[in-house]
Amino acid sequence: MRNKLSFFHTTIMIYMFQSGVVILSMPHILAYYFGTNGWLAVILISLIVNVNIGFIFLVYRLGKGRSVFEILEQSVSKVILFPLYIALAILWTVLGSLVSKDYVHIFQLFSFPNTPPMLLTVLMGLLALMLLVKGIFVIERAATIFFWLIIWMLLLLFAFSYDFEWVRLTPFVFKEGDNFLLGGLNLLKGFLGYELSLFLFPYSDKRTKLIQAVIIANVMITLVYFITCFIAYGFYSLNQLKGVLYPVIDMMSYIKFPFVQRVENLFYGFFMFTNLFSTVAYVWAAKEACQRVFKKVKPGILAVVLIIIGFSAIAIPDVTGEVREWLAFLGFFEIGVAFILPVLLILVLITQRIMGGAR
Repeated sequence: MRNKLSFFHTTIMIYMFQSGVVILSMPHILAYYFGTNGWLAVILISLIVNVNIGFIFLVYRLGKGRSVFEILEQSVSKVILFPLYIALAILWTVLGSLVSKDYVHIFQLFSFPNTPPMLLTVLMGLLALMLLVKGIFVIERAATIFFWLIIWMLLLLFAFSYDFEWVRLTPFVFKEGDNFLLGGLNLLKGFLGYELSLFLFPYSDKRTKLIQAVIIANVMITLVYFITCFIAYGFYSLNQLKGVLYPVIDMMSYIKFPFVQRVENLFYGFFMFTNLFSTVAYVWAAKEACQRVFKKVKPGILAVVLIIIGFSAIAIPDVTGEVREWLAFLGFFEIGVAFILPVLLILVLITQRIMGGAR
């Protein structure tokens, strides 16, 4: 079996980590917070993400590909680090589990409204567990398979070309918006997942070209978000986008086939794959952190325990509004982790070099 990730599969895996059901509501978020031509904000947020990826590159370069945990443990006491690892593991486990529950709640709006949401959520957890116990190399290959199962859906956007009206875009930029900062943070949550590449250092080498893979993945997700939101702005008016919570799903309902009714339900089912890998990504990162604390526990056992903890915790919010509030709250924490952790690691590495030079 290979002991290093490949460039192509890593690129696809990072893309799958970043993608999720947020795309279904992204045109609404852009219209509400940025107003006219809000689709341009996708490019602005993507540039900010690329800057953060640059910090991750510095960590990789200064640390010479060493594990994030090795870098920290060389300079910081484990008395401080172990509680930090546990805190991050809890954050990632609950966040990943909430992503699944959010998908299930949205799915219930259109299909299986009488099915208990926790039943569907547990099924999602079992699918995630099946990937987690196999390890990162199986996750990498599975991500590529599921990528080809969903990427074709981008072609469906051409179905709206006849209803696209340039006049709906208007000549104004970011007019009738509300709170650009909050809107930017909400949009940034749709790009999260790339920061987990920090924990792929031990599984990468020069042939993996990890940082290039992360950049390309971010460009790919940016193009998908940009095209989708651009089409939505030309398909709906600004007020319609503000009033429709999931514009992309409503757009799908306009696609008609003579042999299928409610075709949007079929399309929405494919989003399970992207959502699944968002869950897998965060619980896998949590498992990596816990492995440093509980070294004698087998990775498979840790994966089972984390899935049980995560999906038990998310049983508390049982309505869509509460789930979205939890996701928003934890999402802001994860944005902080995504930006602060690379900077912290750079400072630790610089300190190590200075101390090493002094010796």
